[in-house]
Amino acid sequence: MYDELTFADCTHSKDPLMGCALEGVAGIIAGIRNVSVVIHSPQGCAATVAAAYDTHEIDFTQRKTACTHLFESDIVMGASDKLEEMIREADAKFATKVIFVVGTCAADIIGEDIEGLCASMQSEVQATLIPVVAGGFRGNKYYGMEIGLAALLPFIKKQGKTVPLSVNLICPQASLNPTWGADLKWVTYSLKKMGISVQAVIAHDSTIRELESAGRASANILLSHDAGYAFAKKMENKFGIPLILSDILLPVGLANTTRFLRALAEHFGAQEEAEKLIKSGEEYVVDILRRRALMIIPRYRNCRVAISADATFGIGLVRLLFEELEMIPSLILLRSGTTEAKKILEHEIEELGLKTKIAFSTDGYQVKHALEEANVDAVVGSSWEAYMAQELGIKIAFDLFVPTNRDVYLDKAYFGYTGMLNMMEIMGNDWERALRSDEIRWEQYK
Repeated sequence: MYDELTFADCTHSKDPLMGCALEGVAGIIAGIRNVSVVIHSPQGCAATVAAAYDTHEIDFTQRKTACTHLFESDIVMGASDKLEEMIREADAKFATKVIFVVGTCAADIIGEDIEGLCASMQSEVQATLIPVVAGGFRGNKYYGMEIGLAALLPFIKKQGKTVPLSVNLICPQASLNPTWGADLKWVTYSLKKMGISVQAVIAHDSTIRELESAGRASANILLSHDAGYAFAKKMENKFGIPLILSDILLPVGLANTTRFLRALAEHFGAQEEAEKLIKSGEEYVVDILRRRALMIIPRYRNCRVAISADATFGIGLVRLLFEELEMIPSLILLRSGTTEAKKILEHEIEELGLKTKIAFSTDGYQVKHALEEANVDAVVGSSWEAYMAQELGIKIAFDLFVPTNRDVYLDKAYFGYTGMLNMMEIMGNDWERALRSDEIRWEQYK
């Protein structure tokens, strides 16, 4: 069972962890190749779109973005003419088949009719105009991802027969793993080994043609517990594509990975291939731990730990930390709070027999306040939580997630068997670093 935390005096917050709806929308659109974006906003919001392209590792030569660069006078007087001019210019210079016209908080304040303007201008331009209302007043980045996904739904078609043994992968970027692309590669590799093809990734490095073919997939797999449920259900209702594996944890840790692969195999009748993956994966982990980490793992035993992460990894870490590293997850702080994620976490807590405190949709104030009240020895989170832990006198902080202090040159998956070892390596190094003395007077050895 768990106690859900409540927080007083939360009408204001400082250092919010979650971005605005625009961040989520941009994170989806940036995953589509050969489209352009017109953002109706002041210049700062254009930086949010640029950051989304950064997360997809798309360089500036491949970005086709334009901003109306609203000023105070535009907010007072309105700026429809400015947006119309920008759309015409983007259509002429970018020459893409699709232009996403994105409204922001400023457009909401003005009261711009983005949808009406796009409809009235469609006959004037070559590109298909897709209006997206993404003002940050509407919600956080996870809500914004749902808005972005909904804007893609009209592209998806049901032309031709269903492709057997095929899936769509949804929302791989809704993840705090700084190299989430490696998680996507692990899933794709595992599917291929079982004879399952990927019809479309929605959306990362995806073409409009791939989106159109997504309606022929035989199943959808959501790679997030934080966003994408509403979109997957719409696809299920419109195209009859079932959302599978949505009621189990993502492949984080040894037991969760094995369960994920077996559930996948059961749905597609690929048990033999799955068992080969499981056998080789488990043997690889055990062999590495036997040779390099058996003397390390006992130090984690009975360490009381707080988890501050998204639901995608935060829920999966509970079993990994408790059963596989013998730590005690006594505080769980999740950055989202979908109904589906809450059900999965509640079942996990009950099955493991844990008593823990939990908070959903946490921001900066709530994370810090919860850590102040908690009696924990370590925190699993990002560099941001590491700074908090240091300030609060919590000695050990494991810096796994975005934002991270690490320079990352090689992509490392957190999903799967190797992913577990990648996380353990980071944790082991952070443990050693935390216990080094800052008080040694090195000059005495000169």
